[in-house]
Amino acid sequence: MAFQLKPKEEKFFALLEKHAELGANAGKILYDCFANKIDSKDGLEEVQRLKREGAEVRSKTMERLQKTFITPIDREDIQSVIEQLDTALDEIKEIMDKMVMYHPGEPTPGAVAMAQIVAKCMDEIRKSVSYMRNLKGNYLKIEARSMKVSNLESQGDVYYHEEMAKLFTECTDPIHIIKWKEILSSMEEVVDECEILVNTFQRVVLKYA
Repeated sequence: MAFQLKPKEEKFFALLEKHAELGANAGKILYDCFANKIDSKDGLEEVQRLKREGAEVRSKTMERLQKTFITPIDREDIQSVIEQLDTALDEIKEIMDKMVMYHPGEPTPGAVAMAQIVAKCMDEIRKSVSYMRNLKGNYLKIEARSMKVSNLESQGDVYYHEEMAKLFTECTDPIHIIKWKEILSSMEEVVDECEILVNTFQRVVLKYA
């Protein structure tokens, strides 16, 4: 059966904005967990809910891509953004999974700082996506947000290397080392994914602004 093609739609932006908001909420929950503002199990349940909702948004986006004849920006750009947003949200869920499964103990101040960077990056991504409805008018704002994420990524690298060095020089429990090595590495991956996202935004801006 042939698809019923729809004319050019603006609803793609609403879907991208929704997913970005879910990711920003998940980032805040992650930070609240590391800062002992919420229980890890409660945080995981909420992030799992956000992840399920994100999967639905991604599915709706891909379905619309199949049925829409003219998209507001290239369909491969929409697909890249929604998939990268979904990857970042999934990686946050994995961190929360590890916090609950591993029982790693009290996070160090450096680990809390890394979680805060994750939350800030995800919020910058949310703001960047909200500017995509008007790429020509907002390209400077998108560029500014991209620079913020790049700076946060650099800060995250510093914390990551410092925490890994402390872990291997100050900790004598190999199981504890393995637990926190995986958690810290997962947080670095989220920040790296955010940088990939802003690179995608910059590429889209160059195409349309």
